Amino acid sequence: MRTAVIGVGYLGRFHAQKYAALPNSQLVGVADPAPASRAALQALMDVPAHADYRELLGRVDAVSIVTPTPLHFVVAKEFLEAGAHVLVEKPMTATVEEGEELIDAARLAGRVLQVGHLERFNAAVQAVQPILGVPRFIESARLAPFKHRGTEVDVVLDLMIHDIDLILSIVRSPVVAVDAIGSSVFSKEIDIANARLRFANGCVANATASRVSLKTERRLRLFQDDAYVSVDLHQKVLTVIRKGRGLGEDGMPQVAIEESNYDQGDALKVEIEAFLHAAETGTAPPVSGEDGLLALRTAVDITLQVASSMRKFA
Repeated sequence: MRTAVIGVGYLGRFHAQKYAALPNSQLVGVADPAPASRAALQALMDVPAHADYRELLGRVDAVSIVTPTPLHFVVAKEFLEAGAHVLVEKPMTATVEEGEELIDAARLAGRVLQVGHLERFNAAVQAVQPILGVPRFIESARLAPFKHRGTEVDVVLDLMIHDIDLILSIVRSPVVAVDAIGSSVFSKEIDIANARLRFANGCVANATASRVSLKTERRLRLFQDDAYVSVDLHQKVLTVIRKGRGLGEDGMPQVAIEESNYDQGDALKVEIEAFLHAAETGTAPPVSGEDGLLALRTAVDITLQVASSMRKFA
């Protein structure tokens, strides 16, 4: 398939490298308005680099949109209307209304729209799927040091949305209540946030995201009737704790602990392979536009709650 990448900053360069290496992909070009980004990409690989993405419209079968979030909607919609399948980075759009319109555009064009929620392809996340039952409580923590990259959106849309998508994909029940707080620290946007989500099936999830931390942590904890499950998304470690058989010498129930370590792997490569497979076969992508919209809608609800709480303390 003829492929392209729009936006070749830090993450976009990795997209371009994956497309160039895959046997079912012919990377025909990249586009970025910044001369420095185009020059950095061409220093790594021999591929035509354009200042205007419109030069690639109608010339590609599949494309990754890795621009700043406010540009996702316009660029993705133009490529869909030009007949290309689209993989758009998360969050899929800046607003829910744009997300809905993008899904309609993909449906009208008969093209695949996949959203880049990369954690779905994390080896530890994929390994936990057979273990999952119906969780009663989920806790997520995503902490990172401050970086200027990504600060055009708040921490909920920048970081927490990864865990929102994972939680929604696990619980598979409507969110019925949201309670959230947060604060800005270094940027004009929200830099740290905590949200409590209550689902129709009774599950409760507590999500924390910070981009002003001294350490990096990406962890998911799940409590269900038969097990406590801890997923270290950063180190790719899966720990499952279950009640064992019998009692110990102290009279306490025995506990069975299983810990599995997984290779770091290449989640982005797996994600792009899945996207191209969906585009070639016409099958549903693993993270659909509807999935991306649900995560976006929940993230926007959280952001509005946080903004409301910040005004109360102002």
